Amino acid sequence: MTALKSLAAALLLLAAGTASARQPAPEAHVTTLMTKPLPDYPGKEAVMLTVEYPPGTVDPVHRHNADAFIYVLEGTIVMGLRGGKPVTLTAGQTFYEGPNDVHTIGRNASLTKPARFVVFFLKKKGAPVLIPVK
Repeated sequence: MTALKSLAAALLLLAAGTASARQPAPEAHVTTLMTKPLPDYPGKEAVMLTVEYPPGTVDPVHRHNADAFIYVLEGTIVMGLRGGKPVTLTAGQTFYEGPNDVHTIGRNASLTKPARFVVFFLKKKGAPVLIPVK
């Protein structure tokens, strides 16, 4: 009976591990801090937001059609643009994305600690902040 219990326990652990392997990565939490029309730049607006990457967060491939300035507040993130090499950023470091860039890598470098950063966008007024790319 002990061998049977051991086998059952092993199967339960295997099933639990398989189920957790199928769980999607956690999503980023985005908070808009400010949206401000820019009268000196007709048709443009500034948007400032914070992004929190829970441990294991991975962004989908996307673009912003904006100038995007990133400042890391805490944790470690990995960012990469199509045609470039990924960079690892820690608190106090910055990253830039241009209006024609495709953001191919955006993720929390840690599976155990969150990461937070501020993003400042200069974009067309009313345009979406994020556009998925396939």
